[in-house]
Amino acid sequence: MRPRHASRDLCRAREFEAFVAGAGGRLLHAATLLTAEAPGDNPRARRLLTLALAHTYASWDRLRGEDPYDVTRQHLATRFAHGTWRRRGGLLRSRAHPESPLARLTPQERLVLVLRLHEGVAEEQTAALLGLPAERVRTVFHRAMAVLLSPPRKPAAAVGGVETVPS
Repeated sequence: MRPRHASRDLCRAREFEAFVAGAGGRLLHAATLLTAEAPGDNPRARRLLTLALAHTYASWDRLRGEDPYDVTRQHLATRFAHGTWRRRGGLLRSRAHPESPLARLTPQERLVLVLRLHEGVAEEQTAALLGLPAERVRTVFHRAMAVLLSPPRKPAAAVGGVETVPS
């Protein structure tokens, strides 16, 4: 390798390390919210973030003025969306931490809620990122908020010695 390339690669690596040092914690938190895992036990969120960061690093030289945080967040969101919507209630939904309020949401609701509330992404940008109409994003967001703001349903009380379970 020529010295000029080695120097450029070293500079690139340092810039990326600085980016990860500054943004990694927030991105991991967003990924943890998406997967609804416990903050201390979040292997799927870490994998999701690792893949998003690898994508950002691979395209680092081609960013040309783009915000690397936005690029990483977009890749994180699309990878989560494609992974969960293809598995529909499978692997990514089943391991949600039971005490997490976000575990009551569908993956799509979690994604829209995290992008809109935690990340502050505008409705139109969220819609464009997910390939959905803005009205659909608005509906999903409002439904997710209604679920979060309403207390979880408790099992119905026993009537005459027979327990009933709400359907």
